[in-house]
Amino acid sequence: MTEDPGFGTALARLLDHRGLGGPQPAERAGVRDDRLRAVLAGSGPGDEPLRRLAAALGLRAVDLFVLAGRAVPDDMAPLDATAATWVKSTVTDAVRLPAVRRRELLRRIRELPQEERRSRFTPEPLLPLDGGPGTRVVRMLQYRNLNWSGMAAALALTTPTYLSAATYGVIGSGRKELTPRLVTDFAALLGIDAGDLAALTGVVLREAPPPPPRRAVDAAALLWAARRLSAAQARQISELARSLREASPDALQRPARD
Repeated sequence: MTEDPGFGTALARLLDHRGLGGPQPAERAGVRDDRLRAVLAGSGPGDEPLRRLAAALGLRAVDLFVLAGRAVPDDMAPLDATAATWVKSTVTDAVRLPAVRRRELLRRIRELPQEERRSRFTPEPLLPLDGGPGTRVVRMLQYRNLNWSGMAAALALTTPTYLSAATYGVIGSGRKELTPRLVTDFAALLGIDAGDLAALTGVVLREAPPPPPRRAVDAAALLWAARRLSAAQARQISELARSLREASPDALQRPARD
């Protein structure tokens, strides 16, 4: 990705949204003044400052790298790009389960041993027109191991957004506007505060969105935890999710409403 010269502006909007703007935003955000001042002035942040900035702001470092337009280091990427198919099916089955079963899946994911990385994670090309906010947000979902069809299925089952798989490629290319509705629903699946994501992308939310539904919160947690899985492990979890769903007749036709 190309470094985004507007990242400093996006960061300033985030600080203002959180009430951390003003004459001393760095100290109020908990980071060194000279480092944040340089970024706010348009200087490209280095890798280590970005990691520290993410920690200070309570954001995931991989998301900040994507938003800044910097190459994501290998240690922040999903372990195995070929796990995407199984991650999609896990989430689409999980959201049809009662919350207690979703928590069981999350626990099982976290208990699996960490395997070695065997290949570099390379997300599907977006062919962006301008590398704008739509590109950044779709790229963040890709770093949750969601491909176009995974995004379409997961968002349709957890939020009011119902789009074709190809439309996410259009959003990622910058040919479709990132609307307040999309920002709110993307934020739910990313596990990010909708107001924060709106500030970072420059999209104005006319009113405060309601809290995301529990199934979206749980789906976001499952997606984040599943980033550490190999394809074989992701398939194992997918098969478990399917077996749990088949054992819950009431959950077969629709997402669980909790």
